[in-house]
Order: sequence, then C-alpha cells, then structure tokens
Amino acid sequence: MDHHDRAVRQSAFEFLQRLSDQYGEVLRRDELQAGFLFDGVRVPLLSPTGIFKPRILNLPLTITTAPNAPYPDRFRDGLLYYRYRGTRQDIHHRDNTGMKNARTAGVPLIYLHGLVPGKYVAAWPVYVVDCNDQTLIFTIEVDKEVTYPENRVEDVRNDIEREIRRRYATVETTIRLHQRTFRERVVSAYNQQCAMCRLRHQELLDAAHIVPDAEDAGEPIVNNGIALCKIHHAAFDQGILGIRPDYVVQIRQDVLNETDGPMLKYGLQEMHEVQLTVPTNRNALPDPKRLQVRYERFLAYPAAP
Repeated sequence: MDHHDRAVRQSAFEFLQRLSDQYGEVLRRDELQAGFLFDGVRVPLLSPTGIFKPRILNLPLTITTAPNAPYPDRFRDGLLYYRYRGTRQDIHHRDNTGMKNARTAGVPLIYLHGLVPGKYVAAWPVYVVDCNDQTLIFTIEVDKEVTYPENRVEDVRNDIEREIRRRYATVETTIRLHQRTFRERVVSAYNQQCAMCRLRHQELLDAAHIVPDAEDAGEPIVNNGIALCKIHHAAFDQGILGIRPDYVVQIRQDVLNETDGPMLKYGLQEMHEVQLTVPTNRNALPDPKRLQVRYERFLAYPAAP
C-alpha cells in the first residue's frame, strides 16, 4: 500500500470519528455522500453501488448494506458475509476484483450498515479475509485497530491474537448493529413518536421489545417492538403497565390507587385504557400473540409492597 492510499484511508477514518463524536453513531446518508476533502479533492463514502472506490483511490474504500437490500449480507459465527456484486457472470466485475485485491493488499475498509432509508451505522476498520467464487461471498472481519501490511509483525502468536481480537470485535459490532437497526426501524414505523403519549423527542424514544430479546421469540423485528418514551418503556419493563393484545394500555391497580405528583397522574395513571397509536403499515403492527404472552406476565406481576 502506498503512502497516498494509506493517508486517504486514515483521513476517512478520522472523518467518520468526527461525525460520530458530533452526531452519535447513527449517520445520515447526505453526510456520508458529501464525504470529506483530501488535498482539495472531495472523497465521498457512499455511492449507488454497495462496493465503492472513490476516484482518488485504486482499491475500494467502503462496502455498504443498504436498508432492505436484496443481497443477504449477514453476520454469523463472528464474521460478516458480504455478497459479491451481481451474479456468476459478474465474478470479474471491477468491484469484485477490487475486493479481491483489497484482500491481497490487506487494506482496511469501512462497512456502512443501512438501518432505515437515509440512516447508517459505520464500522471501521474492516478487512476482507476470504473470497469465494462458488458462493459469491466475501468474508469480512471487523477490527479494533487499524493495521497495514507494512506494520504487521509476521508472527504466529500475533496472528492468533489478531484473529481473536477481530472475532470479538465483529461479535460486538453485530450486537450493536442489531440493536440500532431494531430501534431505528421501530421508531420509524411509529412515525418518531411514543405509541402511548405521542412524545416526539427522538432522543427520549426507545424501541421496547414485547418479548425480551434474550428469549427465542424475542427477535429484533418490528412487530416485536413498540416505540415508547423512556418513562413508559421503563414502566412496561417493570410491570407497572401492560398492553393488551387489542392494543389497549392497562396500568397496574396498585399504581392507579397511589397518590403522588403530576408525573404519576399524567404520565402513568391517565394512560390507563389508552389505545396505542400503532403503525399504519399492517406488517409493522405489534404481534398480538407476543402481546398476549407479555400481558399474561403483567397480570401476574406482584403489586408494590
């Protein structure tokens, strides 16, 4: 890898870090498309294709999984499996060739994971560690450290340590992407508002699991989620409120009988018998079967002493 290539990639990583420091880990498409300036040349990080090489480089810089992408990119067993561009007839497409060359050169890339249209989470550095022309899959590892071929020490112990570190980092990234994807898709389905009180401050909204994600039925899919503000999410998780399968909120009787300040009265007690504001998309509606499971747990929840 020449000095120019290394400098551009380092600038790209620093640009992403600045964006993340300023806006958080969910980044907007327009910011990524605008990119950054390097020696007076604009370097975007996104293009209409998934594998992207800006003109300033000879090898790809970013790989992207778009929201609802047709290609089945997925994390499994501590690795990211990323589809080649096109079909078998396109194996030698310049994008696929570029990825193979990136593997040979050992260059670090950026992975952009689409959450919902216009929003992405970035992971960097990532490395191409395998190319399979039979399955049309690139195997990608996430790392915590940026390494280049010229600063690697060829040592078996270091190779093992690097593999362990990358597997761990990829697993961490998988969890982070699933959590972010779930939140953004649920909140988007509910039109960026709490399903109970209709609060619209996004920084105060969560995606509440109906069936907890630690359970088999607790998949990170939209109809296992409800957009709730933080107080109603906490009350839902603590069994203070329940939601019937017909989308009607119930407040626990002992809480209804309490006397306290305005937050209890307006924030919780007046939510009793409220009908949830649910998505207009039928595919995003809360799953009544999952709600029934969760509601039965609510009914069995003990009253406060």
